[in-house]
Amino acid sequence: MARFLISRLLQGIVVVFITMLITFVLLKKAPGGPLDGERAMSEQAKAQLVELYGLNKPIHIQFWRVLKLAVIGELPCDKFRGQMVSDIIRHGFPISAAIGLPALLIAIGLGVPAGALAALRPGSLEDRSAMLMSTLGICAPSLVLGPLIALVFGLKLNWFNVAGWYDADDWVLPSLTLGLIYAAYVARLTRGGLRETLAQEFIRTARAKGAGEGAVVFRHALKLASLPLLNFLGPAAAGLLTGSFVTEMVFQIPGLGQHFISAAINRDYALASATAAFYAAMIVGFNLLVDIIQAVINPRVGLKS
Repeated sequence: MARFLISRLLQGIVVVFITMLITFVLLKKAPGGPLDGERAMSEQAKAQLVELYGLNKPIHIQFWRVLKLAVIGELPCDKFRGQMVSDIIRHGFPISAAIGLPALLIAIGLGVPAGALAALRPGSLEDRSAMLMSTLGICAPSLVLGPLIALVFGLKLNWFNVAGWYDADDWVLPSLTLGLIYAAYVARLTRGGLRETLAQEFIRTARAKGAGEGAVVFRHALKLASLPLLNFLGPAAAGLLTGSFVTEMVFQIPGLGQHFISAAINRDYALASATAAFYAAMIVGFNLLVDIIQAVINPRVGLKS
């Protein structure tokens, strides 16, 4: 167990480092710079800022500076001077998590029962209806589904605000948007995994021994069928908790995803590299958690480095 955790920790550090490096290099190679939009700035002031942020240094020296300051948590924000990157992440992440966590619960709460019902009644009206709705959910992007939900629940029914982060229930519409989309994936994975598990030999053996259908499904089949779903939920949870930039743009939510997009547009190397590294660290952490849960559910999987 300890060897596995140490190995995964070292691999995670490498993954975060490479993610940060690739993000930084791609932004540096893209046209433009962090000071290009400052039209009212004199050339002397711009030269001072270039010197201050080391933008005239070789690219490897600039990256080393960003990496070193990121490790000690003192990374400045190139575009929005006076605000640290750590402060932006600390303020943006809770907002994204407040949307992502309910969205994850909605996805599991809707997708697992729908997929299980479809798997237990293959070819029935329930199966076809569940798969039709899941296909629509997968095909409908949040850029389309979000405005539709805002139109119905915000403009027509006046139940919620359609944009902004002002009231305690402003998380509902963006969470519902993301939850419905991810519920479609969860339903299809649940159906596929449960159908495959129900066809295995140990399920027939359990039925032959007189086990009830409820015990067969919930005690034997569903536990093993959840393994592919867990593999999906690890990265999905990381993506939801760190912010969906499309949904945050649609509902004007000041979460972490919107900061990442603005950082890329404004060539904010420090903020873009830090948010990409933070997202990578979340994926590494959730994948590690999924591996541990899978080993608990199915000991034959084991924890291998």
